[in-house]
Amino acid sequence: MHRLPAFSVSYKRPYTTNHHPLSRLKMAFTPNYKYKRALDMQKLTRKERRFDETERELHGVSKAVFPITSIIGAKDKAYDVLSYLGKKNPLPRNVSAQDTVWLLDNTAYRNEKTGRWEAEHIAATFSQHSSCTVVDAVGSVADRLDLDESDPSYPAIEERIRPFLQDIKPGAQVKVLHGGQTPLKLGPGGRNGISNDIKRLPSSDGGALLVPSFAEVPRGANGLLEMRTFYAEPEGWGVISDIDDTIKITQTSDPIGILRTTFVDTPQVCPGMPQLYRRIQTVIEDSSPWFYLSASPYNLYPFLREFRQQNYPHGTIILRDSSWMSLSGLLTTLTLGTEDYKVDRMQKIHSWLPKRKMICIGDSTQSDPEAYGEIYREFPGWVKLILIRKVEDIAVIGIEAKNEPERFEKAFEGVPRDAWHVFTDPAECDRLVQNVVAKSP
Repeated sequence: MHRLPAFSVSYKRPYTTNHHPLSRLKMAFTPNYKYKRALDMQKLTRKERRFDETERELHGVSKAVFPITSIIGAKDKAYDVLSYLGKKNPLPRNVSAQDTVWLLDNTAYRNEKTGRWEAEHIAATFSQHSSCTVVDAVGSVADRLDLDESDPSYPAIEERIRPFLQDIKPGAQVKVLHGGQTPLKLGPGGRNGISNDIKRLPSSDGGALLVPSFAEVPRGANGLLEMRTFYAEPEGWGVISDIDDTIKITQTSDPIGILRTTFVDTPQVCPGMPQLYRRIQTVIEDSSPWFYLSASPYNLYPFLREFRQQNYPHGTIILRDSSWMSLSGLLTTLTLGTEDYKVDRMQKIHSWLPKRKMICIGDSTQSDPEAYGEIYREFPGWVKLILIRKVEDIAVIGIEAKNEPERFEKAFEGVPRDAWHVFTDPAECDRLVQNVVAKSP
């Protein structure tokens, strides 16, 4: 009885398949941790905001994990065993009418050696059903938020919590038609039901920036069956943006705030940020790729994708692969080891588009200043401007030390002073963006 585990999209680390107890989950973010200063601040926030208390209560609703072979037939047992082979699996399973498939939007880039287009393709396959009791998980979240079943917000919890509970389909292969004519086979997926493939792609017809692809699945299968690939030439501008408390109010420093904004509230934009992003897109042109980088687990991809579509420029959403599919794990992924994770993902983006000039946008609630400072120093000349939204609401920021000038000076040590800016009003950033673009045509 496996839940859909966190999506693994790392280009450096292998897929993770273990379901950890809560204590081991936290330990997974701390060994050999490179960024001690950021980690100390994260631990202090968690202590003052009592994250451990909330996580212990949520951990109690985690579904027991039984040997999968005890609940499936001989054929499924074989699929499960073969899924250990990952991409080398010789007998992948097909998508069935009772399955859910997610295709994730991506960004195509030119391979520096061949000059040909390619892109990382990620797909997830899992059952439309859950072998655990959904009502228990919904009730646990509702209890923490002091909601009863008569509350009009109650149904939203069940809808948003399901991606944390559905059973995975290990070893599945997804057939996709790119641009209506190029067939692709994604997978087979590994133990976590996720496939991660670098696929060569044809040039986009007529130079179109966005090319759709569609999953070829039986009638009855559901999910995100269409993905869009953004074609990004090697040179020009690009934007890397954080999500939580940069463009979307998440309250990442408060455990109850995270649960409420994730499972109950209608998602709210951070004031002034949609307007700023539209102005930036006008200055750097529509041909510039956007990347939305968050410490949220991939279970929230459909939720965040819809939010992005409604409010911000199109872009590839890159989320975290280490939640182990527990509700308590959601809080941990958002609050521990975020700098190490974000630096890792920005290194991947750099490997795709090393000649682009990047604008990085984040906030002061997590480790965005430290992560952006590190990537600026690692790849000189790649990042042209860093913008940090100064969050002043103590319920969101967690501890006041996050907004102290000394923190930013330390984070941006070695970064020219005109290359980073901490703002409270997004309108402050207009002139900065215009100036940096004008200086780097």
